[in-house]
Amino acid sequence: MTNAFVTAHLPFWIVTYLLALTAWGCLARFAMQFFFHPDHPNYIWRGFRMLTGWAVAVARVAVPSYVAGGALPLVAACWLFGLRLVFGIAMISAGLAPSVQAPAP
Repeated sequence: MTNAFVTAHLPFWIVTYLLALTAWGCLARFAMQFFFHPDHPNYIWRGFRMLTGWAVAVARVAVPSYVAGGALPLVAACWLFGLRLVFGIAMISAGLAPSVQAPAP
């Protein structure tokens, strides 16, 4: 496998990595909120809030108001995983995603 596997498809890797990072961060934030109050000074909690703040804000606008605030990180994670899937399919369809091929003999 050559270095071109990564560098030739850099936009694909960067976008999918950032979407996955934020989605998994939303899941971690959802799980951690049962142990920390919103203004807790723990640096890991503050880091997850900073990383996922934009996604939770978008979810707050996108979903109905009767969804509880504590469920918003979970909703945001679902939307991000769905967006990652759609982006991946679009990149594969356009031929801009890497493909795995059998090694040459």
